Amino acid sequence: MRRQLAEWAEQAHQLSQRRVAGLIPVNRATLRYQHHRDPQEALRVRLRELAGSRVRYGYRRLTVLLKREGWPVNAKRIYRLYTEEGLIVRTQKRKQRAQRQRIAQGLAARPNQRWSMDFVAQRLADGRWVRVLTVVDQFTRECLTLFADTSLNGEKVAMALDKVVSRRGTPQSITVDNGTEFSSKAMDLWAYKNGVHLDFIRPGRPVENGYIESFNGRLRDECLNVEVFFTLADAREKLEHWRHDYNHQRPHSALADRTPAEFAAVWTGGNDADCVRLENASRFPHSHRTTATAINLKTNQSSSLLLETIT
Repeated sequence: MRRQLAEWAEQAHQLSQRRVAGLIPVNRATLRYQHHRDPQEALRVRLRELAGSRVRYGYRRLTVLLKREGWPVNAKRIYRLYTEEGLIVRTQKRKQRAQRQRIAQGLAARPNQRWSMDFVAQRLADGRWVRVLTVVDQFTRECLTLFADTSLNGEKVAMALDKVVSRRGTPQSITVDNGTEFSSKAMDLWAYKNGVHLDFIRPGRPVENGYIESFNGRLRDECLNVEVFFTLADAREKLEHWRHDYNHQRPHSALADRTPAEFAAVWTGGNDADCVRLENASRFPHSHRTTATAINLKTNQSSSLLLETIT
């Protein structure tokens, strides 16, 4: 702070460095010092490239991607460079709402136990609307399908689910809202034949299907608002490409920065200890950050007590 004040006085009032150092006061060696910090141009270039290709990624996810490439970095360094390069993602400020007591939903304890399903809508370049069926696994957070069509009814939803079941198996339950597509006779028949329980949320309570609501937000923010869909076939191709990237490349903060596919693979092929550790990571996604914060807080408290003892 004193150095900045001295530099301002030197420029604004045309004073010598010796005179400014005597008036502030500040050591003249401090004014003459020039830092020799590595500009890290290569890292800055790669950070700009990643931020340009993944425009809705924040500094934490970019840190994970850089670590995967072998860069010896941490989140604090990337945050500093991230802000200096002007790469901060702009987000809309959410309205504060009154807190309400939420009904606790059953947590999935293994893959393919509970799915979530919903719709999102998007315009094509010519103004036509398409609807996209989104399905995710609540435990692994994998996106199971993104089925787009100009219109979706119960029969088309059942056909899309048949394709997912053929390669993955049948879940125990699927959490859905009270839309006519999900409460139709076609979906009722499909659920009966496959032995799947359709878990309907209460009307006007989308938070009870929070997994799919969170996923739809990521889908719209990182894909629908970024891409331009010219035709239905083009929309299907780009959605499938984004789904593969989401499952195999995108780090998921709720899975300790693993990808959903990596999380599912370790769960399937790991031992019992790995399974317990991954289950805890799924249910308590930010426990490692909370632990680190607690350690830092404890260290700061110890430092404060030591300082008070010395003084």
